[in-house]
Amino acid sequence: MLKYIGMLVKNRSWFFILFVLVMAACSPKVRTVKKEAEKPVEKEKPAEKKPIKKFTQANISLLIPFKLNEINLKTATKTDIEKYAMPIDFYQGFKLGLDSVAASGLNFKLNVFDTQDDNAHIGALYNNDRFRKSNLIVGPVFPEGVKYISNYSKLNNAIVVSPLAASHPSDFDNPNLISVVNNIDLHGKKIATYIAKNFNPANTIVVLINPKKTEDEQFATPIRNYFLAQGNTKFIVQEYASAYTFETKMIKGKQYVVVVTSSDRAFVLPTIEKLYKLKNLPTGGYNINLFGHPNWVKQNYPTDKLQGLNTVISSSYKVDYKNSAVISFVRKYRTKYGFEPGEFAFKGFDVGYYFGKLLSTYGEDYLEYITKEKYKGLQNNFSFIHDEKLGYINTSLMLLRYKNFALNIIE
Repeated sequence: MLKYIGMLVKNRSWFFILFVLVMAACSPKVRTVKKEAEKPVEKEKPAEKKPIKKFTQANISLLIPFKLNEINLKTATKTDIEKYAMPIDFYQGFKLGLDSVAASGLNFKLNVFDTQDDNAHIGALYNNDRFRKSNLIVGPVFPEGVKYISNYSKLNNAIVVSPLAASHPSDFDNPNLISVVNNIDLHGKKIATYIAKNFNPANTIVVLINPKKTEDEQFATPIRNYFLAQGNTKFIVQEYASAYTFETKMIKGKQYVVVVTSSDRAFVLPTIEKLYKLKNLPTGGYNINLFGHPNWVKQNYPTDKLQGLNTVISSSYKVDYKNSAVISFVRKYRTKYGFEPGEFAFKGFDVGYYFGKLLSTYGEDYLEYITKEKYKGLQNNFSFIHDEKLGYINTSLMLLRYKNFALNIIE
């Protein structure tokens, strides 16, 4: 059993060393989370509904690549240790999410397994009794691991949550998969729908600047298909390999909605510069509104130019540090672990809290309610649809616009 490290560690490197020592000393790598509280008052249920079968204890297996086998504590530098921050942050956030749910009464048994990012280690779990009795499996976190576990999931009707992989669910072909991160098709459809709703087709030309690399096409395809579909053909849609080619075809007086489908910084940066110049020509510029690739949220581009182009991007996540729930989480995380929560700590909390709440509220029948229970989290929002072949897919996406030198949610 993994024991709680009951001391504040102000340095992430030293915390990791303690974390590794404790985890490495534990066999098997299991954490049991138990909270005692008064039983919640059951809500009055309509007579026609079947009674909910509650858990006395929900069993969750978390598969995460700590890679404890790779770290040499005697020679590891701070830079070496920081590479392992993602799994630690996700685990700690996930546990805080479960703790928050457990405070309402349900006990959770959390089995934590270090997959070492190795399919052989995942396969070895199939004979592990604690793993086989899981009510929910969270992880693996990388696509290859999610793909590998799919056969086990289908053969054993085991529910698997893919918490971090942005791959399309069709890559896994698993009806028991819950995909948390939005795939690129959803991003494209979100952008196209917003354009169709907010621009007048009578004077708007939709332009795709698409270098046509594989990743570029993945984003361009759902946008192109949306406007080719019946009912959305009122817009004129043009496609160019670069902003320089686009410039030769521009018409004064038209409104241009430009979607740059690339996230290759070497291509995107000069494209932004060119579009900004076209909008701000001394002799009178063109009316351009820019839409970017979702990966731009993690990249660094000149904010003043993005702002000047009214740039909008889609995103699966956004943290509002003024939100009271976020402030409370940051305070708890800082108090418990001694440093600030990173991106994956927020992701871990949202996944842990949402699925913990489902298990706590609906017991054995939690899957019947996943498409009904919407969630507005600290960083992510969840709104699932069900596909008989692909499983449960999160469709909740945000649109962010550059304004006042920051990204602001507009939808």
